[in-house]
Amino acid sequence: MKYIDEFRDGEVAKTLATKIALLAQPQRRYSFMEFCGGHTHAISRYGLSDLLPANVRMVHGPGCPVCVLPIGRVDMAINLALDQGVILCTYGDTLRVPASQGLSLLKAKARGGDIRMVYSTLDALKIARDNPGREVVFFAIGFETTTPPTALAILQAHQEQIGNFSVLCCHVLTPAAISQILESPEVRQGGTVPIDGFIGPAHVSTVIGSRPYEFFAEEYRKPVVIAGFEPLDVMQAIWMLVRQVNEGRAEVENEFARAVTREGNQKAQERVAEVFELRREFEWRGLSVVPYSALMIRQKYAALDAERRFKLDYKSVPDNKACECGAILRGVKRPQDCKIFGTVCTPENPIGSCMVSSEGACAAHYSYGRYKDMQA
Repeated sequence: MKYIDEFRDGEVAKTLATKIALLAQPQRRYSFMEFCGGHTHAISRYGLSDLLPANVRMVHGPGCPVCVLPIGRVDMAINLALDQGVILCTYGDTLRVPASQGLSLLKAKARGGDIRMVYSTLDALKIARDNPGREVVFFAIGFETTTPPTALAILQAHQEQIGNFSVLCCHVLTPAAISQILESPEVRQGGTVPIDGFIGPAHVSTVIGSRPYEFFAEEYRKPVVIAGFEPLDVMQAIWMLVRQVNEGRAEVENEFARAVTREGNQKAQERVAEVFELRREFEWRGLSVVPYSALMIRQKYAALDAERRFKLDYKSVPDNKACECGAILRGVKRPQDCKIFGTVCTPENPIGSCMVSSEGACAAHYSYGRYKDMQA
């Protein structure tokens, strides 16, 4: 197949659904976590759960970079804009993530902060060049997918000696989050969240390859199928996972072979390794503090590190007590289990991070699943 519409063919999806139903053993229950928010969005948008047999269940994971960003990190960015007077640049979804005192970056902008949405790190560099008398900070978030562009921006700023540019780095790592989930009491001890396998991220895997997931298959005996974001990609991945479970295998399989290799993008990995090193610990929303799960800027490029330049200290801030985002990100609860879902908390007025990005489980269910809840 060459064209997007071919990966959205309804008749092929029905055929795959039939094959999954025939393959799924009636006496078993299958529970698979789609780690990436892109898969969560696809499952909700195309109604894939309705095509699956009753004993095959999908569990939403924490794979939305906006969703796992803790309040304290957003507070740091707001401090830079309102108190330090910098020009703060970041991606669009980040602007609406709830922070302390009812603020968000968008609301901080309304209070006079010079906060600008950019489409790439190159936009942020251009703003720094165009405003030599102002400090410009790029608020960098995301998994391994968006880390290489940040690394290139730092390298370019270093090469050009752009003295008014720095980066507030909040890049996090997928494998560490998967380990945290598999080691959690809900999965290992309590059995609250049974996980028989994972649908591995697509865009992340184009960078890091399929090799990092082999550890989970070997150590935890959990199959992983890396899948693209189109509905037929996801359906095919589910079929592959059911087959592995039936056969007692725990391997890494690559459904997204048209874009992902075992070794990944070597050049991107080299640039990231040149600029970044592992943090000892980093707080994730919903997963608490996860050791060696995020990146920080190396000492060589310390002048471009906003945390060092502005002497920022991170302070952990608890989530809104009424919000269930933490439990939803761990797969313990579903969006509809949250008491404020769809009432107080909506995409127009997000109380929790899962309602902000279209990849968030709550935002996806609000857009595509809540009408079915009403009928039920």
